[in-house]
Amino acid sequence: MKTLKIMLLIFIFTFGNYDFEVNAQSSNKEQPLGFEALKEEIRKQMKSHNLHGLSVAVFEDYKVIWTNEWGIKAANSDEKIESETAFSTASTSKAIVSILCGILEEKGLIDLNSPINTYLQRWKLPKSDLVDANTLNWLHFLSHTAGTTQSGFADFYEGDKIPTIVQSLKGELLPRYNREIEFIFTPGTDWEYSGGGYVIIQMALEDHFKKPLADLIKEHVFDPLGLKNTTMKQPNESGFLKNVAKVHNAKGEIIKTGLPITPQVAPSGMWSTPYDLSLIAIEMQNALRNKNNTLISNKVAKKITDVVSLKKAGGWSAGWHRSYGIANRDWFAHGGSNTGVGGEYMATMKGGNGIAILANGDKPNRIPVMNFLRNEIIHLRGWEARIDPSLIKRTSKTFVSAIQGAYLDFLYGAPGINKIYEENGKLFMSSQSFKHLVGRKNCEMFYVGKNTFRIDQYPNYVKFDLDANNELKEIIIYRDKSMKNAIIIKKEEVRNHKTALVNAFSQYDMNIAIKEYRKIKEEAPSLNFEQIFNEFGYMFYIENDINKAIKILEFNSKEHPTSFNTYDSLGEIYELSGAIKKSIENYKKAGVLNKSGEYKDRVKQKILDLEKMVK
Repeated sequence: MKTLKIMLLIFIFTFGNYDFEVNAQSSNKEQPLGFEALKEEIRKQMKSHNLHGLSVAVFEDYKVIWTNEWGIKAANSDEKIESETAFSTASTSKAIVSILCGILEEKGLIDLNSPINTYLQRWKLPKSDLVDANTLNWLHFLSHTAGTTQSGFADFYEGDKIPTIVQSLKGELLPRYNREIEFIFTPGTDWEYSGGGYVIIQMALEDHFKKPLADLIKEHVFDPLGLKNTTMKQPNESGFLKNVAKVHNAKGEIIKTGLPITPQVAPSGMWSTPYDLSLIAIEMQNALRNKNNTLISNKVAKKITDVVSLKKAGGWSAGWHRSYGIANRDWFAHGGSNTGVGGEYMATMKGGNGIAILANGDKPNRIPVMNFLRNEIIHLRGWEARIDPSLIKRTSKTFVSAIQGAYLDFLYGAPGINKIYEENGKLFMSSQSFKHLVGRKNCEMFYVGKNTFRIDQYPNYVKFDLDANNELKEIIIYRDKSMKNAIIIKKEEVRNHKTALVNAFSQYDMNIAIKEYRKIKEEAPSLNFEQIFNEFGYMFYIENDINKAIKILEFNSKEHPTSFNTYDSLGEIYELSGAIKKSIENYKKAGVLNKSGEYKDRVKQKILDLEKMVK
């Protein structure tokens, strides 16, 4: 079952240079109010979601104003999380690697605009009809616009066969991949999240400087900023931190040794604390305003936070998510999500505000608690802003009528639908991504003229172009009035048979939805229905409707009984639901259908782990 990338956000946690004005609400600059009550509420939420440990740092006006820790470092332990306790930060590593690359370039040691292939020695970029290796530079990989595969990686533990990064790029000893990293589009023409692209960056740095990335980043970033509890050393290496939180599965059990080893250091190998992450963010914020920065220059900060692509994720720079519009503020951010651990890390482009959160539980345990904590902090500190009312204009009923209805998600490219609807004289956009980010699914749309809207909590302008018959022709998404990096989405891309399927399975019971599916299958037999239903399973799981997720994936396995992936997906959803015996049964079916030795080894280990749970 393929890992879902919601902004990846996700945690998918994703942001923009607004050139429209917002009116900031007043913010209490005195002693923080409400934090004591929040501390108690978080304790309750952690207990409810079986989350063992959580740590947070809040910064405002370019200084840390509050830190707090809850819970314990490991199950069956009385060692409490402390401010110095480091967590595996997962993909947050990527953003910090972008800082390192910017600093090294400014020192004249590398050139981010030059071909990265010239820096690689142990391995070279694979040949492809889509790519001229001489045109692929560092910035392509930093911004996920290089077109490479390998989105993310499984963790390893003491006793496992741990691949080198050369083996990783070749697809060897990797549970999720069985072939060499490859190109799937011409660089610069699209966007696809690629941890493998950051492994290439890691190799280029290590080959060029003849030292491990962990040593390079310590020398040029961690030590100059005085970070005492941050490292890219791994648990099996000398110099690893002593005060760390262990990782846990959804049942709250320690996963193996509890200390994941990540040979792919650049994409996901950093360990840190919320306080240390706050210091990095504040240095970046000071660099952006060119005041009180000591390490990162204004030039570097701008270069690595300037939006490169708006495709799919809503906004990405050379290393940072730029897709949040939370509180109608402009953010740079990068969350991280590995098995049993993860966090959220976000900072305003102006004003010096932000939050860093890390937790040692799996997604179902930590994400609801982290989302609640983030949104409560934003509310308590009065960081909310509103779109300037003077920019808002009236629009016609004809135009509103033309754009209302359901679309495949075009805001963040997540599975599911956006719906535009009118209520009490106001226009709203419904999106599951909004539910994840700000705690509500519906956000108001504000017309600013020329067929264009600002959407509450969203960083981009959205323009709806109509044809001569006043019917929707295309959607244009852009970040500022220069229209730089604007993307054009044709109506047929977001209003089609798949939209009808999503609607049917969202609104009706299974019997009615299946009848609609049969009809659509006759009209559009070339659609990849197996993949679509697989996405639906994830979509409903994320929307907390696990029963419907199971029904859809069961139906998918009956419709496509020769596909190992349908049974693999069903095995995973049963595992998530706690139906372990059914999970084992479907993983076994997947293992029979997939002849790959590597997959058979992975699924065999999965089954052994699950059988231990039912003994």
